[in-house]
Amino acid sequence: MSGPEHQHRRPAILTVDDDPAVSRAVARDLRRHYGERYRIVRAESGADALDTLKELKLRGETVAVFVADYRMPQMSGIEFLEKAMDVFPLAKRVLLTAYADTHAAIDAINVVDLDHYLLKPWDPPEEKLYPVIDGLLEEWRAIGDRGLSGTKVIGHRWNQRSWEVRQFLSRNQFPFSAFMADEPKGEQLLEAAGLDGRTLPVVITDKGEALVEPTDGQLAELLGLSTEPSLPMYDLAVIGGGPAGLASAVYGASEGLETVLIEKATTGGQAGRSSRIENYLGFPIGVSGAELTNSARRQAERFGAEVITTRDVVKLHVGDTAPTIEFEDGSTIGARSVILATGVEYQELKVVGCWSNPDDPDGCNYVGRGVYYGASVSDAEECRDEDVYIVGGANSAGQAAMFMSKTAKSVTMLVRGPSLEASMSHYLIEQIENNDKINVLTCTEVVDTIGEDDHLAGLVLVDKKSGEQSTVRAGRMCCFIGATPRTKWLDGVLALDDRGFILAGPDLKDKIGWSHRDRPPHHLETSVPGVFVAGDVRSDSAKRVAAAVGEGSMAVMLVHRYLAEA
Repeated sequence: MSGPEHQHRRPAILTVDDDPAVSRAVARDLRRHYGERYRIVRAESGADALDTLKELKLRGETVAVFVADYRMPQMSGIEFLEKAMDVFPLAKRVLLTAYADTHAAIDAINVVDLDHYLLKPWDPPEEKLYPVIDGLLEEWRAIGDRGLSGTKVIGHRWNQRSWEVRQFLSRNQFPFSAFMADEPKGEQLLEAAGLDGRTLPVVITDKGEALVEPTDGQLAELLGLSTEPSLPMYDLAVIGGGPAGLASAVYGASEGLETVLIEKATTGGQAGRSSRIENYLGFPIGVSGAELTNSARRQAERFGAEVITTRDVVKLHVGDTAPTIEFEDGSTIGARSVILATGVEYQELKVVGCWSNPDDPDGCNYVGRGVYYGASVSDAEECRDEDVYIVGGANSAGQAAMFMSKTAKSVTMLVRGPSLEASMSHYLIEQIENNDKINVLTCTEVVDTIGEDDHLAGLVLVDKKSGEQSTVRAGRMCCFIGATPRTKWLDGVLALDDRGFILAGPDLKDKIGWSHRDRPPHHLETSVPGVFVAGDVRSDSAKRVAAAVGEGSMAVMLVHRYLAEA
């Protein structure tokens, strides 16, 4: 398509700076590199820029990137970005700062979820401007056009599957609007779809199709994700889509191995649920877990790896031939080598109402109805103006507390130990201490729950020092306690430690199971030759995103060594 209509529909990159010379320079450099594919729109004040955004919105156009100067009179760059998010929430956000104002970019992280900051001057743009904008535009293109799709999720606050569907879409960075079935807008949508709301959740696609209680497979299809392997045999099969698995897929595919990654739910693992990871190398202002892991998935796919989601591996068959991977439906694929990166899941809180007790299957269970294990970025909006309780004192709990504090009325952290120092990074402790909305109760445990109409309504707490109990009103509790490896399906196949984590390399010394007598196991090799492990599921692993990524890439190097020997 060409001509005025095509020009009109190009996504915009909007730059705002009160200094005319700087404003022209930014627009000039952006137009030179992106002018053929994007409209470069320039404004010299925050107010003028907001008026422009409203006009673009009314004309049905979209904005891919905001580039705003920090120091502007009447409306600072941060204030502008905060208002601009209401008009185009999916646009990427960049702040222009002088060296002396880099603290402003740090402040902007929590205020406007800043994507990047650029120091002035940015010469040469080929090194300091274009690589940053290129990366942000790639991320935007993966979700930006879909932001206009109008996908809607109608559910109920106390319906567990409704929460799971919202989590699935959020973790895949798929934009949607959520409505409650017992509220006017939700009722109108259900009526328009010819449904009565007795069966929830309902997902209405941009084409008007209503999916009632959609499975994860149906959601994956809606998102355009692959659910079926295309080959019967691969050089490398990676099981688990967290940081370790994604790193294995990237390095395996980029180095020429026919690679498939298989994930039971959504790629990202526990890291994918993190609202912001601030101590990962190369991201000075932090990055959300979903952004990091979705970028890694796209990177793996670009190199040719197949990424298969919503498929559960139930058995690993090993013997004299290549390993065989069996899915829940009985179908199988083969692989010359395997990397296990199944990760861990949060331990259940063994308190009435917080888990499915097999000894009392008919007992109360508020999981998904006020009790949640882990959290994601979608939870921040869902807990608006609520009193939220978080169980746990490690980094994941602290990150969730900081993120939820943006919208929650209050956040209370319940920590068993005497302080946060033993399990949380120092930078995060400082942020929590400086956040007026967050209260930390140490030496405190949950001992009982209080229900109301089949959902969580309160908690019974005990002070471990004094033994005194107290009762608090609570409609939302998120648990981040301990780590349980996802290895039950491997029991009897591989050597595991006493807690179920996979033993590998030197840890296999004197262990029964290593069958290759001609050589010792490679560093990350399990008790079965050709089957490797990476990330949190490995015994005595570091339980950090960077460590998992390192092990995932190292495992591929060892796979090459194994295949060369075979």
